[in-house]
Amino acid sequence: MIEVNQISKQVETSEGSLRILDNINLSVQNGETLAIVGASGSGKSTLLGILAGLDLPSSGSVSINGEDITAMDEEGRAAVRAGHVGFVFQSFHLLPGLTALENVALPLELQGVADALRTAEHYLERVGLAARVGHYPRQLSGGEQQRVALARAFACRPTILFADEPTGNLDTGTGGKINDLLFALNEEEGTTLVLVTHEKTLAARCSRTLELQGGRQLDAANTNTAGRGA
Repeated sequence: MIEVNQISKQVETSEGSLRILDNINLSVQNGETLAIVGASGSGKSTLLGILAGLDLPSSGSVSINGEDITAMDEEGRAAVRAGHVGFVFQSFHLLPGLTALENVALPLELQGVADALRTAEHYLERVGLAARVGHYPRQLSGGEQQRVALARAFACRPTILFADEPTGNLDTGTGGKINDLLFALNEEEGTTLVLVTHEKTLAARCSRTLELQGGRQLDAANTNTAGRGA
């Protein structure tokens, strides 16, 4: 599903060239769950953005479903994202002027899905928010907002879901429930899951862990004993 070959990323600063990622190689199979871990500043979110086609590497290539997205222009990468990719971020990224139902339905409507509202309502029911479909983000708790974000991501039926610290803004109890829901939906939908996290317990639930240190990979082939959905 994802093939990464010798990815490096560097940026120019006033103090010279800064290497953020250095020669990353990785393969992610269909339906697999992968946790990207490492200390702050190790390059985790940069790598996730490159895998998702939101950013380009300085060198190397990334293929999604056999298509080299690093050889595409932004329009081409956007088309791949629209067809294959979903996102969950720690800051939710809900539109404040839209209800929960409208937030979930909007990307479906942009894709031309005929029954967008009905599909959105179905996924909000799946995440336990059937009674909150008409509420605006400001009327929802942090955990409820993240549930809306999960519903929005899964409603588009992505083949790959990228999650960047999906419970980073939530308390431990609420975050645990969101993690349970994330893995339950992931298993039901058969989605490939790639997530960035600093939580060891969350990383242990993935089938593999990739650890970064100073932009270099330490381990891209560790098989976790907990596995998906544990």
